Amino acid sequence: MPPPRVELRAVSKTYRDQGQPVEVLHQVSLAAETGTVTALLGRSGCGKTTLLNLAGAMDFASSGEVLIDGRSTASLNEGELTALRRRRVGFVFQFFQLLPTLTVLENVELPLLLARTPKARDTARDRLCWVGLEEKAASLPYQLSGGQMQRVAIARALVHSPDVLIADEPTGNLDTASGDQVLALIRESAARFGATVLMATHSAEAAAIAGIRVHLRDGRIQTIERA
Repeated sequence: MPPPRVELRAVSKTYRDQGQPVEVLHQVSLAAETGTVTALLGRSGCGKTTLLNLAGAMDFASSGEVLIDGRSTASLNEGELTALRRRRVGFVFQFFQLLPTLTVLENVELPLLLARTPKARDTARDRLCWVGLEEKAASLPYQLSGGQMQRVAIARALVHSPDVLIADEPTGNLDTASGDQVLALIRESAARFGATVLMATHSAEAAAIAGIRVHLRDGRIQTIERA
């Protein structure tokens, strides 16, 4: 059997606040298989975003291991980490983080240009079509609604067909209708593109699309529910 796409083994994360250690995650173990959606639930400050950062190799555990396809992210050198983040991981944030001076198409295309991927413009247009915004290709982000900006962000996150999609409160700033559109795209990203989705959310509607629901409290896993 192949290893899980993403696995955390007894992971703890400690930061220092004014010289004092603060443990944000404590002995968290979790596995996410290819093409699944896992929702992380809990109050603000419970460790959801920290867990996402570890799973996306944007940060590293104080103890324990984070593995992608069986390989520890801590064992990768800087070049390997850059390649991992650019080619195998996609990120969707609550506040979109689109570059304001680039058009919609240029925002979606950017990860491919950074990775020097051929036919970047054609692939970017394809992803824009998938999220239903091909007619907005020449628009700037400020000309879009919040829901449209998040759909562009999803197109950008999936433009390189990543193995792992990290979504941090992806519907937190959206109305119900826009949020439903975004959740449908996230669910389809697992089904169509085979992405392993890890999503932090406060929303019951968002959690409902997940096959696995992980409840966190004070940096610890309380329960894991499977649909």
